Amino acid sequence: MEKLIVEVWSDISCPFCYIGKRNYEKALEDFTNASDVVLEMRSFQLDPHFIQQEGAELGVKKKLANKYRKSIAEVEMMLSHITESAKNVGLHFKMDEIVEFNSFNAHRVLQKAITKGLDTKLSDAFHAAHFENGEDLGNEMVLKAIALKAGLTEEEFNQALTEEDYAYKVKQDIQEAANLGITGVPFFVFNRKYGVSGAQPQQVFLDTLKTSFNDWKANQELIIHNNSSSSSCDLDGNCE
Repeated sequence: MEKLIVEVWSDISCPFCYIGKRNYEKALEDFTNASDVVLEMRSFQLDPHFIQQEGAELGVKKKLANKYRKSIAEVEMMLSHITESAKNVGLHFKMDEIVEFNSFNAHRVLQKAITKGLDTKLSDAFHAAHFENGEDLGNEMVLKAIALKAGLTEEEFNQALTEEDYAYKVKQDIQEAANLGITGVPFFVFNRKYGVSGAQPQQVFLDTLKTSFNDWKANQELIIHNNSSSSSCDLDGNCE
């Protein structure tokens, strides 16, 4: 059966992508027609050129201060805000322990997970590993362990990292985001018509679900034009 498609462009290295998805899911729990809605993950990279460099021993706060030209106090305030926002939706971030990484390979694995219907599950697993457990997703063995636990086979994992089709799909999603004018994530698109930018409150997602669903449902209804003078055949074999 046809379903209302909700797409979300997100990056594993984005804390508000994890938080925003939780707010969306909480809204979906309160939505009467939740069974008629499907969420599809889309790839996005906030820092596609990231390369792990010397200075890892500096710690997260110092590296972020250098990266964004902020003071340590400003960085601490930013991390505190993120941690509190996560806590409000039941997530327990350890921002002092996160390991920066280039998310491209993780997105390749997510693209493979899409073909198995495991993309939302694996996305959560990657986010939890990164923000709550301090795991290094730039390490292929770590990435593999999480993917296999989420339901992919070893063969499928290897295909994701070796077959160019999955790299192409990541790049395709990123290009499509650019075409849609998406410059930040998370970015939710409902029925290719309504957009929600950022980790909005639960009520915003619920209101958008209702609006987009009603619009989508109206377009699914069959409109019949019946005219007494029109020609047709019925099940009894009468053709007029």
